[in-house]
Amino acid sequence: MPLPSSSPFSPDDAAFMQRALELAAHARDADGEVPVGAVLMLDGGIVGEGWNRNITLNDPSAHAEIGALRDAGQRLGNHRFPGSTLYVTLEPCAMCAMALVHARVARVVYAAQDPKTGAAGSVFDTLTSDRHNHRVEVQGGLFADESATLLRDFFRSRR
Repeated sequence: MPLPSSSPFSPDDAAFMQRALELAAHARDADGEVPVGAVLMLDGGIVGEGWNRNITLNDPSAHAEIGALRDAGQRLGNHRFPGSTLYVTLEPCAMCAMALVHARVARVVYAAQDPKTGAAGSVFDTLTSDRHNHRVEVQGGLFADESATLLRDFFRSRR
């Protein structure tokens, strides 16, 4: 998907979000999960990937963001990722936002807003709160329509 010339996002942002959208479709198609995907990027490459697996794993913490952080931790042998960027197809919830703060993720780029539980500005401002000793840069809206369509179609098919 090409970016408009006036976009605040880079071609790399678009490529990593495109991978997150592929993982969201995988969550839906392979596991019957809510289609959310996440990619953690560091030093120009992907170091962690995740998709919703909370139903499959019977684990309420198995959100896409947590999966990407766990994957990166295993690959890198660390629990902190300074300088990293997380690309996720849905605005993080409060649980995921706090995990991102604790992991010292530098930046979060999300696609669709979550008007019910979003913790990157929609409902809560967890990622940027001055109460934390680490703040995460946040940019939303990259391929928001594509992500929202995935989610809307998934929930329509369940009704």
